[in-house]
Amino acid sequence: MLKYIARRLVILIPELWIITIIVFTLLQLSPGDFLDQYRLDPSVSKETLKAMEREYGLDKPAVVQYFYWLGKVVRFDFGQSFYYRRPVASLIYERLLGTLVLSLYSFVLSWIIGVVLGVVSALKKYTLTDKILTVVAFSGLAVPGFFLALLLLYMAAKTGWFPIGGMYSPENTKMDVWNAFKDIFWRLQLPAFTLTFGGFAGLMRYMRGSLLDVLNEDYVEFARAKGMPERVVIYKHALRNAINPLVTMFGYSLAGLLSGAVITETIFSWPGLGRLTYQALLQKDYYVVMASTVIGTILLVLGNLVGDILLAAVDPRIRYE
Repeated sequence: MLKYIARRLVILIPELWIITIIVFTLLQLSPGDFLDQYRLDPSVSKETLKAMEREYGLDKPAVVQYFYWLGKVVRFDFGQSFYYRRPVASLIYERLLGTLVLSLYSFVLSWIIGVVLGVVSALKKYTLTDKILTVVAFSGLAVPGFFLALLLLYMAAKTGWFPIGGMYSPENTKMDVWNAFKDIFWRLQLPAFTLTFGGFAGLMRYMRGSLLDVLNEDYVEFARAKGMPERVVIYKHALRNAINPLVTMFGYSLAGLLSGAVITETIFSWPGLGRLTYQALLQKDYYVVMASTVIGTILLVLGNLVGDILLAAVDPRIRYE
């Protein structure tokens, strides 16, 4: 297992390098650059534009720009943001907390609700409970996330039950720890519900289908024929094998923790990493986009690795040599 993990981590290096080349090439091929907004301003002189090009390194060929950035990354320096005129690492660190709070909270809720309701739906197959849960699941899969977010935002504006945006209220810094926590937690509910509603629906359907397939296997019928209690048959034998496909999905889900909430963060003005990356793409802030790409790629590979390790842990038939 250790050799397998080491091999996967070594493969991460060329994967990361190739992906950064592709993303940087796409950024360069897209029309314009960060200074276009200044070129359209008649009050900005050509001398100023040339000075800014030298300052940001935009006067150099694309290949030189890439290897200049790569040399900094090797020293754990992601460069300077064009728009914010600050180190990219500090920007990402600031936004990381907001994204982790939102993503982890909705991630945990999605998995708990999705797995539990999936098991209930499978055990109550074709009953009224199963039909109601099926309608809820298909609604979660069918309703676009941005549309649900806009509906929730409209509801909050009309009723005043929830704040309409942001992670903190203006008075948050003046509150004690408990009230500051309640302020953030209350503002978290609408964006978290938006992510959770779409997330648990798919998990519930996967869990239901997988458990129903396993319940029809011969070894489950054999366990029942031996006189085992139904609770033992389901939760010890059937559920343990039915969970395998979801373990693989768990690894993929980890990869989306920092980048899977771009639209939700934008609509609810949540200060997260996804919103920062989206704004950087619009502003052609290359180094912010590249740093987000590196982080997303690392999470994707590590998430898949975690999924493989967990799959081997829950299924004794799987071994990595």
